[in-house]
Amino acid sequence: MQKPPLPAISIAPARPAGATTPATAPAATLAKAAATANAKTRPSFPARSAVLGAAPVRAVNQSTQHTIKKIAAYDHMTLTSAKFPVKSGALGISHAAPAYVSTGMGLDSGAVRERMVAKLAALGISDARVLAAMRAVERHRFVDSALVGQAYEDTSLPIGQNQTISKPNVVARMVELLLAHTPAGAKLGRVLEIGTGCGYQAAVLGQVCTEVYSIERLRGLHEKARSNLQPFRLAHVRLILGDGMLGHAQGAPYAGIIAAAGGEAIAQAWIDQLAVGGRIIAPVQGAGGAQALVVVDKTAHGISQQRLEAVHFVPLKSGVQ
Repeated sequence: MQKPPLPAISIAPARPAGATTPATAPAATLAKAAATANAKTRPSFPARSAVLGAAPVRAVNQSTQHTIKKIAAYDHMTLTSAKFPVKSGALGISHAAPAYVSTGMGLDSGAVRERMVAKLAALGISDARVLAAMRAVERHRFVDSALVGQAYEDTSLPIGQNQTISKPNVVARMVELLLAHTPAGAKLGRVLEIGTGCGYQAAVLGQVCTEVYSIERLRGLHEKARSNLQPFRLAHVRLILGDGMLGHAQGAPYAGIIAAAGGEAIAQAWIDQLAVGGRIIAPVQGAGGAQALVVVDKTAHGISQQRLEAVHFVPLKSGVQ
């Protein structure tokens, strides 16, 4: 980029020979004339920079050299801070980048997810596959625009139709439990998710499983999840509109089944569709109505079940709406 021209300097023409010197003007008149001349020759900048979003530098009563430095700085900031829309050729979707120089605070920034992952690790999530999956999937793309500011907080958020997106810590914990018997660094095989919701957990599972079937009984959420997942282009994640309590026999047997809604017991259909050596992770309601995370392992000798920490999920219901 070329540097801006130096501010124009006015030079008074030489007085012709023999010209007489005018009478001295009053001091007030001279001061007013000097101020007017200074305003005309002072370099000016726009009132506000559209690129920087802040008031620009204004050189007032400074040397020409200092003015040049300010202009050069302005040009450098313009070049390094201006971001242009990046268009995906496959999807034809334009994502306008922030106008400011990235500070790591934007929702599209990996630094935001990195902080979330650090918190998950501090809470006890240790599987590198799970942490990498949580880092890779942008949670803010699965929540309503009014809630994006809370997307990376460890809290559940409403997604419509009286349903919620689970807390990041709960998603990570359940996926880690699902992978517990899988060799380090390896992916789990075919998995069934009960309750697609907005599609966030399905996207996370898609990072650590070779194949994901996700079933949702509410048509509105099924369509929302399909829209949310489309940009991720996860061909091995299949969404199904159906009754989750019945599982999905067409895809059985499953290496793992994970539920995002709590029932009074583990559905028998899930146990039947689980492969030997497979595992179910699901919230289950106890006698007092409180829910707890339950792990079911299926072996050649039968099933074993253990009850873990308390959780709070939406209730598991049957039927399709």
